[in-house]
Amino acid sequence: MIKTTLSIIGLSLVSTLALAADPLHGTKWKTIDDVTKKPLSVVQFTETSNGVLSAKIVDVLEGSEAQKCSKCSGKFHNKPLQGIQIVSGLKKNGARSYDGGKITDPKNGKTYSFNAKLSEDGKTLNGRGYIGVSALGRSQTWVRTN
Repeated sequence: MIKTTLSIIGLSLVSTLALAADPLHGTKWKTIDDVTKKPLSVVQFTETSNGVLSAKIVDVLEGSEAQKCSKCSGKFHNKPLQGIQIVSGLKKNGARSYDGGKITDPKNGKTYSFNAKLSEDGKTLNGRGYIGVSALGRSQTWVRTN
């Protein structure tokens, strides 16, 4: 009887944790260049146990200008783009809003503050990278691939 009760409680906790996962966790997004409108890469989001999201490049699309992060500094300098974490520290701030993150632009190697908003249908993610004030930043819309 005690084993059954503990099993039920354990399964309930696992179910609750699974339901608590952020809607971005595990999703893949095609990044679109805000100037050329060409697809650049596919990134995948993961969520840590404390609810912080990050995203790394899982596929570099054909026709993308760069295959290596030649302008990145630190551990990603001259490394292949595939596998590089470009988003870090992103936290949920409302039903479909996220802020507090950082995003690295592999084209210039610079890191910017980052916030994003998931569309109501969950098919697009509107992100904004900026330094200082969001109004002085640059936006991109990513398209969900899974």
